Amino acid sequence: MTKNIKKIKRERRHAHVVKKLKKGIIDTLRIVVTKSNRNVFVSLVDDMKLKVITGCVKSKKEAGSAGMEIAEKARKLGVEKIVFDRAGYKYHGVIKEVAEGARKGGLKF
Repeated sequence: MTKNIKKIKRERRHAHVVKKLKKGIIDTLRIVVTKSNRNVFVSLVDDMKLKVITGCVKSKKEAGSAGMEIAEKARKLGVEKIVFDRAGYKYHGVIKEVAEGARKGGLKF
């Protein structure tokens, strides 16, 4: 059975974004945002060690606070500059709220 067309397009966009990220910014940490029908999952990833450092899960209504929470956790680790990986999702709605929350929390993209 074939995959959903929307999912295929999102995976292609994500591959394109990851390819751009891996070209020379690999030494900075990356915030990855994924979403389900109810929740938003935000993770702080270290590409050098191939590990997830920290993360949080919030409902979609609290997407801005998820961004602020991950920014707070990153700042405790001494990180101020990150790369934002939207995982192939379009930059609007919930994804945009997470990014704005992270910026309000003090992170720089």
